Amino acid sequence: MVKKNKTTIKDIANVLNISAAAVSKALHNDSRISEKTKKAVRQVAKNLNYQPNHLASALRSGKSNLVGVIVPKTNSNFFSATIHNIEEVLNEKGYNIIITQSNESFEKECKNIDTLLYTQVDGIIASMANETVNLEYYEKIKAAGIPLITFDRGENDLNVDYIGIDDYESSHTIVNHLVAQGCKRIAHIGGYKRTRIFNNRIRGYVDALKKHNLPLDEELLLESSLTIEDGREKMKQLLALENKPDAVYVAGDYAALGALQILKENDVKIPEEIALVGFGDEPFSAMVTPSITSINQHSYKIGRIAAETFLEYIKKPKIEQSLNKIILESDLIIRASSLKKK
Repeated sequence: MVKKNKTTIKDIANVLNISAAAVSKALHNDSRISEKTKKAVRQVAKNLNYQPNHLASALRSGKSNLVGVIVPKTNSNFFSATIHNIEEVLNEKGYNIIITQSNESFEKECKNIDTLLYTQVDGIIASMANETVNLEYYEKIKAAGIPLITFDRGENDLNVDYIGIDDYESSHTIVNHLVAQGCKRIAHIGGYKRTRIFNNRIRGYVDALKKHNLPLDEELLLESSLTIEDGREKMKQLLALENKPDAVYVAGDYAALGALQILKENDVKIPEEIALVGFGDEPFSAMVTPSITSINQHSYKIGRIAAETFLEYIKKPKIEQSLNKIILESDLIIRASSLKKK
């Protein structure tokens, strides 16, 4: 099968017997080109299925009107809602977004960054993969002079703009709630300490226990990737303990769902025997039985602020740049899984 060559500006020019420069100006709505010529150019471009070469245009102008967005996964309500709000704000200002997902893989995240840099994006808004420890590829973004804004998962060592919630205080809020329900032996199924937000959630959990004079038992503190299967496996571990917890705080709703499944499969009364709290307020948290208490991270605010931060960034010369660290308060949505006391 013979591959069809891509239509170029020169092809349109040949059909109309005008210069390629005139076609280019017509496609960019240049005032020096008559409306009659513009209309003819647009019609021929449509007939020939002409697709503009954004990369070539970006190389010529130094501006692509594209913003790259890197997320660990798109099937999370938090990340999909954040992307939606980033796109909504940027579209209003003439920008389109390129969405990439790392699937929590450092290697894939590096490839995504290379692709976005090659595409000449005007900025990158990113939330890092669980595996990411080496920040070399993020330093490449900064070295290229491209605005970098991080959200939810970012690293202070990068010294870039960051938007997220107070994960440390969120853990305090959760532990305070569980203690108010009469819980005294609270377990934590967390993410990996190497990731800043999960480290902050673990620190908040530990310090909150101390505040309430509750013992910290190392066998009650478990790290994982926070998948549904992780939640199932870690809850099995907790149920196998001689001295079981009376509450479990899970640092992600998908893992909390897995934990809930194991509790129900083992006929554990929720919350009477073991109370359960998740994190992220995924839609299913309100739909399962019992519904899962969870932290709302205000994804719509984070997305809008991340996009607005980028727009502010590109307005100013570099000498005027000031780094922003915007920390939002989270909300605990209390549901049946943890509400022992009416």
